[in-house]
Amino acid sequence: MQRSATAVWNGALKDGKGTISTASGVFSSTPYSFTTRFENAKGTNPEELIAAAHAGCFTMALSAQLGTINFVAESLRTVATVSLEKLDAGWTISRVHLEVSGKVPGISPAAFQAAADSAKANCPVSRLLKAEITLAAALEQTS
Repeated sequence: MQRSATAVWNGALKDGKGTISTASGVFSSTPYSFTTRFENAKGTNPEELIAAAHAGCFTMALSAQLGTINFVAESLRTVATVSLEKLDAGWTISRVHLEVSGKVPGISPAAFQAAADSAKANCPVSRLLKAEITLAAALEQTS
């Protein structure tokens, strides 16, 4: 399975503007800018999208983990908070905090915690945040 998304940026960093689109159409030319990323203006940014992806991935992984020990969640709710900080190396996603609550009939708190710990360690987005990153770059001619 492969999915793709496209980002377009026009202008300088601080006064430019960009859009993010996904092949599925869930995002279609969704705007983002310096102020939505670094100044908490209304709108999205890459870190918010990473938080959404991590929350969704982790929650599905937890559901799967619960299934391996014969439990089915009535409901699971996860909030992922991504922290972007300026470090010596530059702007860095330094932390992701996952906060999950769940209704799982019959499970003990210890078993729920163990399932959550396993989901945190093994969901693909958790592993991505430690992954090697490769790049292919192509420069287009300007008109």
